[in-house]
Amino acid sequence: MEATPARARAYVVCVVAGALWCLLPLPAVHTPWWAVALLAALYAGCEQVARRRFAGTFYPVLLAAAFLLPPPAAALVPLPGALFSRVEQGSPWLRRSWRAAQLALSVWAAGRVHWALGGRNAVVASDFPYALVPALAAVLAFCLVLTVLDGGILALAERMPVRRAWRGLFLRSLAPIGVHGLAGLMMAVLWRSPYGPVAALLVLLPMGVSWWVFAQYHQERAAHQATIRALVQAVDIKDGYTRGHSERVGQASMMIARELGMDDSRVEVLRFAGILHDVGKLGVPTRLLRKDGPLTPEERRVIELHPEYGHEMVRGIGFLGEARAAVLHHHERLDGSGYPYGLLGSQIPESARVVAVADAFDAMTSTRSYRRARPVSVALEELSRCAGTQFDPLMVRALVRALGRCGWHPSVTADEVQSSIVFPPSPPVSSGVKG
Repeated sequence: MEATPARARAYVVCVVAGALWCLLPLPAVHTPWWAVALLAALYAGCEQVARRRFAGTFYPVLLAAAFLLPPPAAALVPLPGALFSRVEQGSPWLRRSWRAAQLALSVWAAGRVHWALGGRNAVVASDFPYALVPALAAVLAFCLVLTVLDGGILALAERMPVRRAWRGLFLRSLAPIGVHGLAGLMMAVLWRSPYGPVAALLVLLPMGVSWWVFAQYHQERAAHQATIRALVQAVDIKDGYTRGHSERVGQASMMIARELGMDDSRVEVLRFAGILHDVGKLGVPTRLLRKDGPLTPEERRVIELHPEYGHEMVRGIGFLGEARAAVLHHHERLDGSGYPYGLLGSQIPESARVVAVADAFDAMTSTRSYRRARPVSVALEELSRCAGTQFDPLMVRALVRALGRCGWHPSVTADEVQSSIVFPPSPPVSSGVKG
């Protein structure tokens, strides 16, 4: 985290100061230190297992602490687990301090809400269903503080637009944290029951099993994504002049999807669609991909098979969804003159219309073997000129708006070709099939 901007570091310092402020009342609060120590050790152990075997953070212990302890004491529970956790990269103590302070503030907020609504008495008396009301409010407070702080660090450390940094964070985290909150409430009720803390720990067993199953799903998804990366790298190696093209098309497709207001899951699918759109080029002879100058009609027909090759390669990857249709149809044109099936207008899947615009934009703004890159403004003018015949005007306007607001800062740049190459005039966008 050496490259962390100064404003992000200042933000972390402010969050740490806020967490310390939450701990100030500790001397005046009756604190069951043995319970704090037991829960802190339990959370630290669960966190170590979670980091090594699964993914994410194990929240039931933290929420049980919010339901059982005074808020300042509950805020102590996450500190050992967070401060001594493994950090793979960046400044370890800055990351650890951030995580410890973030969790301490979230647990403190949950505890304050729970106690203010009489949750402690409801837990002690096993007053159901009323005990669910303060518990639910505490979970909402925990989730809200966690996501607000997460959005803030994203906006400052990653220089992400504020709206985008917070978009969907709360709703995505609410369901999993809600399940953890129910487990935490069960722990708290059993803890206060005649069966005591040992019985409360048994709640963690079914939670651990369900978490393991969830982790297996994510590992399978990660394996699919690794396969996707390998395929894209193979395309980049085979067609050196378009190295990085797939990643940039994925980035532009994502920008268009966000501008159209698609939800985060569809935005991710469109990113995969852009990344994989040219994977079928693995079935095209390398000499055709690297050929300088125009293609013969026979060579063009061979290259035009790459969408079908690509679709065959990815159709078995279930989580790609509509990305598979984009791989197959991203060279279709609105006027029906595209390939492989000559689809017209709305017959072309929406995902394919997004990727078609992103593909053409990057093809024009990247240096190729047969021409130099065009400026972004010139490429957008060309896209607008071809809107309605080759491209969907809605997608073109979305890209123009997104670029006008965010600019074009591709994460992967095209390889520069040798300056000794003589470049002919740039052909119109509608005539190329190599990109």
